[in-house]
Amino acid sequence: MLEVKNNAQLPPIPPKRYFTIGEVGELCDVKPHVLRYWEQEFPQLKPVKRRGNRRYYQREDVLLIRQIKALLYEEGFTIGGARQKLNGKDKNEDSGRAAINSDELKLLIKDVESLISSF
Repeated sequence: MLEVKNNAQLPPIPPKRYFTIGEVGELCDVKPHVLRYWEQEFPQLKPVKRRGNRRYYQREDVLLIRQIKALLYEEGFTIGGARQKLNGKDKNEDSGRAAINSDELKLLIKDVESLISSF
């Protein structure tokens, strides 16, 4: 079984402008093939590609990868769920409707019960 390291246990990110895929793998405790796969699944993850299609990640990319890793491995999200969470579209999120408090809900239930009993 794989040992999942908590993000707090990961090494600090050095003050560099660009990181190779190998460096990012070590900084985030993720294998390079997983990083390449996540690039396909998470549109926010777009490392700079230079000569020979080599990937160069910036600090923001490393932070995003750590966030993706936490969502998937620590919080138990699926790829799709993590993608929605990062896009700000959480499944439990209210879709523009006003929330009903418990008192209003109780009144609504009484109204419905009285309507049902009248039939």
